Amino acid sequence: METSKPTPGKFAVNYGVILGAIMIVIAVVLYATDMLLEGKQWPMYLYYILFPTIIILGISAFRKHNGGILSLKQAIKTGLSIALISALVYAVYIVIFNYIIDPEYNEQIIRVTEDALLETDTPREMIEKQMEWTRKLSSPILGSVFWIAISLFFGLIYSLISGLVMKNEE
Repeated sequence: METSKPTPGKFAVNYGVILGAIMIVIAVVLYATDMLLEGKQWPMYLYYILFPTIIILGISAFRKHNGGILSLKQAIKTGLSIALISALVYAVYIVIFNYIIDPEYNEQIIRVTEDALLETDTPREMIEKQMEWTRKLSSPILGSVFWIAISLFFGLIYSLISGLVMKNEE
């Protein structure tokens, strides 16, 4: 009887959905408690710890189910897939949140950001440029694309490091 070899996709979906769900929970907490409007970002630090941890766990689980064998290519494929799926899950949430749940929230964030910048001694021209970029990046679609790109970039880095450390080829 022949056993089937595990594929990176199976692990990527499981761990990617978990990571995406964690990001959604953090976003909901930031929204529900008005921490984002108050400028408190500490829940995001939790995500910065969990992102590489879950990618490493996913790659490790793949290696374990693959008989202890892991190539660098498999590690990168698994880690990037986890990062992509988690980013897509979060991007869907962002689009739903910004177009259905609370369409005015982005404008509130922009106003809070502008007020905070006006309280500093930053030149007015610089504030206007920063606010222009803030408005561009606050678009749910552009923000989602940016989030996916950043997730893939860091997913590649963590996958590469994990793959080099855990690599064990037959």
